[in-house]
Amino acid sequence: MGVDGSDGGYPLECINMASPDKHETAARVREACVTSGFFYLVNHGVDSALLDEVFVQSKKFFALPLEEKMKVIHDKNHRGYTPFEEEVLDPGTQSRGDSKEGYYIGFSVPESDPRSKKPMHGPNQYPSPDLLPGWEETMTLYHSELVKLSKRVSRLLALALDLEETFFDKPGITDDPVATLRLLHYSAEKSNVELGIFGTGAHSDYGLLTLLATDDVPGLQICKYKDAQPQVWEDVPPMKGAYIVNLGDMLERWSNGLFRSTLHRVVSRGIERYSIPFFFEPNFDCLVECLPTCCSEDNPPRYPPLTVGEHLVNKYKETHKGFVSDQKSLNYSLFEGQ
Repeated sequence: MGVDGSDGGYPLECINMASPDKHETAARVREACVTSGFFYLVNHGVDSALLDEVFVQSKKFFALPLEEKMKVIHDKNHRGYTPFEEEVLDPGTQSRGDSKEGYYIGFSVPESDPRSKKPMHGPNQYPSPDLLPGWEETMTLYHSELVKLSKRVSRLLALALDLEETFFDKPGITDDPVATLRLLHYSAEKSNVELGIFGTGAHSDYGLLTLLATDDVPGLQICKYKDAQPQVWEDVPPMKGAYIVNLGDMLERWSNGLFRSTLHRVVSRGIERYSIPFFFEPNFDCLVECLPTCCSEDNPPRYPPLTVGEHLVNKYKETHKGFVSDQKSLNYSLFEGQ
């Protein structure tokens, strides 16, 4: 259903955050999470002028000469610039890296903070304010707004799972989330599926949920049934004013496979494309194990308990060429079972 209430040819459920009936909204969220793991989100409360400015500032950064972008190459905290083809999300299918460049921004954790010893925690890095005035301020404000929206969406997800509304707000779950804003720029190169050339290779996201803002250029595709052969891919077109929301691996594990962490990819159409995903992951130390509302004697837990940090680090090691060499020591106590 589109913003105007018609289906508009859109393939996904459309969730209206302004609906006064949160339980009816949660029921629609549940249906979307069970069937596709994706939905559109409208009337979400994020200022359209702010979102427009984020896209403007993103384009300004990616328009810089490569030598300027390389001054903020992604660091040991996995913050900063990632060049074209640096990421390979589907190595079994791709003949080369994704035809996109990106920029990672997270919570800024001072080096003096004990949390900075954990992988993927530390200060952000930004392009010079002399080069791009207002860039840091825009991204910081937008990151803050998306954290707030993610928490609102997580409450709907809790209700959809027959949990108390504030389940994901509890200490130890998302009170110190790994919340990552990523700016993306896809080249004008057209993807070639047969030759293994993709804008983004097929993958599922890693954490709790993703909020995706895109320009009006299509390219996103989802595969609802990741174990089916042959895989069937469905286009998910942009919807003006809406976020595209999808679930991550941690929610699939929490829900015992009830909610889907769906495979998706970008098949570029030969037009430059800009998108801005926001990855809302639980706390790095959060232990994810089957929810009591999602298992029974007849439906026992399918997945062993797993920490969010362990999953994130393993995934980034698999997909980013520069992650291991730049990463902090993995002798952090989490990985020693302490």
